[in-house]
Amino acid sequence: MGRVPAKKSAGRTDLAVGDLFGKPELPAGFRYMPDVISPAQERDLVARFAKLDLKPFLFHGYKGNRRIYTFGHRYPFAGQEARDDASIPEYLKPLMEIAGEISGTPAAGFEQIMVTEYAAGAGIGWHRDRPTYEDIVGISFLAPCALRLRKRDGDDWERMTAHVEPRSAYLLHGKVRNVWQHSIAPMDVLRYSVTLRSFRPGHGTQEEEVGGPRKRSPRKQSDSA
Repeated sequence: MGRVPAKKSAGRTDLAVGDLFGKPELPAGFRYMPDVISPAQERDLVARFAKLDLKPFLFHGYKGNRRIYTFGHRYPFAGQEARDDASIPEYLKPLMEIAGEISGTPAAGFEQIMVTEYAAGAGIGWHRDRPTYEDIVGISFLAPCALRLRKRDGDDWERMTAHVEPRSAYLLHGKVRNVWQHSIAPMDVLRYSVTLRSFRPGHGTQEEEVGGPRKRSPRKQSDSA
């Protein structure tokens, strides 16, 4: 699905561009939008998240310290079983619109949504999302977090950190999505996030419905956000 020009938004900030105060630039393809939902919307969504049948994220047989629930595309994440009903509920559709706005991709292109609960002490280790995904949009709830970024620089690592506030959204696209790894530092308070993913051509739901289920070769599991 082709990209379309992103909608204009007074709140959107492309953090790949340095500011007047000399703060370091963040990698190309990173974009940040504060205050994408209201506090009332946040409370309503968090109440819905708390009622989901959240399961620990499994990584190489080990249970992670965060819990997840997925909607949309039937490809199951670790700890989740494929469900007959892969539909996305209406209450998440506005978040798809936000993902479309920040990315410039039609909202319907975000076919996979994951709700993650971060209990006190939970975070995510260093990783890149699976190569089947194109754009990654994260929307944060209840508490701020530090989204850490790194990429190889010879024998060392180049590192940066984006501070993500509650009720904000960020986009990983292009270089920051494909070259840089990211992680989320553990926190001491409860936090939720919703991650919306679009698929690269040939990997989405529509292609599978036309051509039938695709056999996937075994792949080492990544600790995906």
